[in-house]
Amino acid sequence: MTLRAVKGMNDILPDEIGRWHALETVLRRTFELAGYREIRTPVLEPTELFVRSIGEATEIVEKQMFILKREEESLALRPEGTAGVARAYVASALHNREPVSRLYYLGPMFRAERPQRGRYRQFWQAGVEIYGDPGPGCDAELIDMLVRMLTGLGLQNLRVLVNSLGGADTRARYRDALAAYLRPKAAELSEHARRRLEDNPLRILDSKNPQDQAAVAGAPSILELLTPEDRAHFDGVTRGLTALGTPFEVSPGLVRGLDYYTRTLFEIQTSGAEIGSQNALLGGGRYDAMVKELGGPDVPAIGFALGLERVLLALPAVAPAREARCFVAPLGERAQVEALLVVRELREAGIPAEADTRGGSLKSLLRRADGTGSRLCVVLGDDEIERGAVTLKDLVARAQVEVPRAELVLRAREALASAPPAGSSDA
Repeated sequence: MTLRAVKGMNDILPDEIGRWHALETVLRRTFELAGYREIRTPVLEPTELFVRSIGEATEIVEKQMFILKREEESLALRPEGTAGVARAYVASALHNREPVSRLYYLGPMFRAERPQRGRYRQFWQAGVEIYGDPGPGCDAELIDMLVRMLTGLGLQNLRVLVNSLGGADTRARYRDALAAYLRPKAAELSEHARRRLEDNPLRILDSKNPQDQAAVAGAPSILELLTPEDRAHFDGVTRGLTALGTPFEVSPGLVRGLDYYTRTLFEIQTSGAEIGSQNALLGGGRYDAMVKELGGPDVPAIGFALGLERVLLALPAVAPAREARCFVAPLGERAQVEALLVVRELREAGIPAEADTRGGSLKSLLRRADGTGSRLCVVLGDDEIERGAVTLKDLVARAQVEVPRAELVLRAREALASAPPAGSSDA
């Protein structure tokens, strides 16, 4: 019997990892250019952390967490990144060391839900968190950074949705107004929405069920209930986005699935991409009360999370480029020993290299070189050893040249530094 990965938890194989590395490089560069520093938190946290921060009456806490019991402890595999970063922020008292903290993370998250395209039980997220800046300019800058990053990756047809949930008072008044509007329509709601009507009516706005969408079509808008302070903050966000030239749509029905959000809420979607039934690439918003609720000071915060699998599914497919590395192909026993010296010399010079000492014909060795995705192949036979030379084959340019053995490192470095055709993988 062949053992397979757990359903919804996927292996990322070597021929796929290049696209992941390329995306991760863009994410890290974008975040670090904007002043964010990386933070790494455990994948296992106290279950109470997510109950307190995400909300007990949410889908994630009620149905989607992987919970482990050990003696008196209840632990959960993290279903999202914000709560763990907030816990670390409070526990390390970062607020005492810096007035504003900009942090980013990248790693796996876990949710026990039905796997589907673009939605997995183990999935990878990247995100940022900003602590200490309450202003709307901070919100607009974050959204603009993300739009520019996604556009730079080649994604098109982006929709930027923004909303405000206001502060605690606004949210409470809106929950009451929405519940009052929907109670007479309870018979028209799905069974799931009827359960949410009393404990978390805002989640009905996010329902994809056509019954629920029809029932909330005429519901009051939360933007009509914002306090003057909340309205001023939201107006500041939209003014900032307008000044930056960032296209956006005000979406009063946007609520997302986490109870910790306050004031600014946003989501970036794409259309026409193969990312499954969900079209959101990323989402986020303010959670100004979380730090205090976790035992820290009253520090405002905003953040977002992006699904790496979703972005990779949405990105245009390109042929993998040849890697900047050497494959050493020895012909004959003497050459096999010399090949070990060659790869060591290349590696010590900072050039990735591997040697195939299994033997075989030149044709079979070149086929193996092609299969590794290497940019260069160093062919070494008895004749070359006698002449103090090697043959350097460029598998992208389809060219070869004999070079002195003593110049191999220099010539290999020059060849690898030359720009190959974008996305070329032909040998």
